Amino acid sequence: MPPLTVGFDLDMTLVDSRPGIAATYRALTERTGVPVDAEAAVSRLGPPLRTEIARWFPPGQVEEAVDVFRELYSAYAITPTVPLPGARAALDAVRERGVRVLVVTSKIGRLARLHLDHLGLMVDELAGDLFAEEKATALRAHHATHYVGDHVADMVAAAAAGVPGIAVATGPCSVDELRDAGAATVLADLTGFPAALDGMIRLALSQ
Repeated sequence: MPPLTVGFDLDMTLVDSRPGIAATYRALTERTGVPVDAEAAVSRLGPPLRTEIARWFPPGQVEEAVDVFRELYSAYAITPTVPLPGARAALDAVRERGVRVLVVTSKIGRLARLHLDHLGLMVDELAGDLFAEEKATALRAHHATHYVGDHVADMVAAAAAGVPGIAVATGPCSVDELRDAGAATVLADLTGFPAALDGMIRLALSQ
């Protein structure tokens, strides 16, 4: 039997990256001259970067703007980012029970790794540049038994992978939206995750 694995989203599930991402958008505006409402942009975190960039830049400039944003990211977004409440304890709880930790995010892998390394968040596997149903490929490849996320698209990912979606209401989606998207459980934040983990493991082992 493959080792048990729990998957987690990154932004607004494990970390609050809004201040740093907002600073990066402001730097992007300064560099390109194209106005971006940074606070509006970070209120919608979850979808791929191109989706947000396309709101502000003409189609022919989107890819260049994405490249510039990613160039600026390490200088502006890493230091201001902090773990969300319960994130460290949630990862520790998974690892203490002999279960592997997988992070699956729409952020490209090298930038996600910068966050994890800076904050000392230990994970076993990282898969980046995936969104919604695309995340299911990584969840299946790493034999994930659950996926934890803050966005309705994360619940779509869990359903596509055939695993329960555990939602945390720390991102842009409401409790009702997360339930309607198919979440098996909705937590206020990750502080409630360790208490739920043992039941999840017992259920996974019984199947």
